[in-house]
Amino acid sequence: MTQAQADITASLKALHNLPIDPSLALIFPGQGAQKAGMGFQAWESSTRARKTFEAADEVLGSTLSRLCFEGPEDELTRTVNAQPSILATSLAILAAALESGVLNKRPAFLAGHSLGEYTALVAAGSLSFSDALRLVSERGRLMDEAGTENPGTMAAIVGLSVNVVSEVCRLSGAEQCNFNARTQTVIGGKAEVVQTACRLAKERGGRGLPMNVSGAFHTSLMKSAARTFEAVLDGVVPQETAVPVVGNVTANPLESPAEIVSELRRQMAMPVLWYQSLMFMIDAGVRTFVDVGPGQTLVSMLKRDHPEFTLISLDQPSVPAGASHV
Repeated sequence: MTQAQADITASLKALHNLPIDPSLALIFPGQGAQKAGMGFQAWESSTRARKTFEAADEVLGSTLSRLCFEGPEDELTRTVNAQPSILATSLAILAAALESGVLNKRPAFLAGHSLGEYTALVAAGSLSFSDALRLVSERGRLMDEAGTENPGTMAAIVGLSVNVVSEVCRLSGAEQCNFNARTQTVIGGKAEVVQTACRLAKERGGRGLPMNVSGAFHTSLMKSAARTFEAVLDGVVPQETAVPVVGNVTANPLESPAEIVSELRRQMAMPVLWYQSLMFMIDAGVRTFVDVGPGQTLVSMLKRDHPEFTLISLDQPSVPAGASHV
């Protein structure tokens, strides 16, 4: 382990040793959050954030940090690049928040959307930073490859309940990929199937918003990639989490290393139960959600259903009122 990687481990242990706030959860974004320039503010202001990016460059033998800061956008958006870039940026933003004292309480839960689940497992002390970077790099490559071998696409269905979207999928042959919010469900499948589903959604009063993706992620079209990825996971031994991580596949805390491995084996070709994960945390008493990573997508989605909660994004020029002690 290099000094930079050791520093990341020490930074995350500081999170684990903070006094717990039972109403607090940290949530980590997935693919789609990437943007050129992400993480640069954290790099400028935080020694720990700089070391996080340095460690990422060391692990991958690349200039990942430059890609995050400068782009180009089309290269950053490639699945194989976006996944490690978002993971590294999210952990750099977390490191900066811990170093500055903006984050001075231990959350009751961690959760991450799709790729973000790996970030959450690093933050929880279950996966090492280097293992997670290698895993998501390979995960991105395999998902990209599967998208070429089994072409598909995705669309966000907005304005319809889960039950109505289920009917749309049953009639069209599309699959539900991500349960993002009460009235936002992402669907996927072959292009013509998704197109039909969007038409059926419109007939029922909803909207189908096509997504610019390289495949139908979290559907059966990813099964070949998931099977290949199992061999990659065989070389990784997760540790027990120091902070509970709510899993995408089950919407329950992953309580043992065996459960974590099972989750990661299944996650790529299974729907992301994000809304269900949020409801689990809400039912457990969480009322403050902090979006740790590039963009504000996760708290923006949550705000539509729960504007009464305290919703904070750490990816902004200034810390909002009330966020200095989260």
